[in-house]
Amino acid sequence: MAEKGVDPASVSGTGKGGRITKGDALAASAAPAPAPAVAPRDTGPREERVRMSRLRQTIAKRLKEAQNSAAMLTTFNEVDMSAIMASRAKYKDLFAKKHGIKLGFMSFFVKACVTALKDVPEVNAEIDGTDLIYKNHYDIGVAVGIDKGLVVPVVRDCDALSMGGIELGISALAKKARDGKLSMDEMMGATFTITNGGVYGSLMSTPILNAPQSGILGMHAIKDRPMAINGEVVIRPMMYLALSYDHRVVDGKGAVTFLVRVKECLEDPERLLFDL
Repeated sequence: MAEKGVDPASVSGTGKGGRITKGDALAASAAPAPAPAVAPRDTGPREERVRMSRLRQTIAKRLKEAQNSAAMLTTFNEVDMSAIMASRAKYKDLFAKKHGIKLGFMSFFVKACVTALKDVPEVNAEIDGTDLIYKNHYDIGVAVGIDKGLVVPVVRDCDALSMGGIELGISALAKKARDGKLSMDEMMGATFTITNGGVYGSLMSTPILNAPQSGILGMHAIKDRPMAINGEVVIRPMMYLALSYDHRVVDGKGAVTFLVRVKECLEDPERLLFDL
């Protein structure tokens, strides 16, 4: 122990009467030295130290775990929002009257993602050891920003819900999130996640996976941009889409196909009616 610089007081003896055996000494000398505790740095006169909330600590831990474990990659596309905006303008009053809630963009995106997940099932799968688990249910996590951080409540069985049901489900969960009344069950078990940075003005981002899911779709701000259509330049309301995915599960072809399917459904919402 003297040769290896091991403090005898730090070694737990397993011999008779608590004596330190040769094996205890060898094990102690082979063990890596514990990293010294780093003392908190002094804060300056114009700084304030605030302890991270338990929610923020949990978010930080889970996001870092996702980064460390998944082979994360992001692919991009853009979508012309003209058709959806026209549909909303046409039916918003009837929709609100029947369902008691405004027709938002999110229900269109949820429905489009469900269609794409059916076509590219690996995006709806997860890794379990050396196996892949394919999900035949479509429970979509919808990221909600609250004062304490970001939470992701889950809308269950979105393939069986109408657009009114999706909007009502999202609204109820978002209210619970803001009131701090979400249960753990309401935040667990999503098969895919959608996050909308556009509500904060984000033009483009690379969303991080919500482990153990294999895909997350990022929505962004809608901006009028000049687009070349049929040989003419026209102004259209455009949104960038980002799909981050786990390359261990989803190949590049599958990821691009998924995003193209989402784009097709959003630019031609009638496809959703006919499951095309």
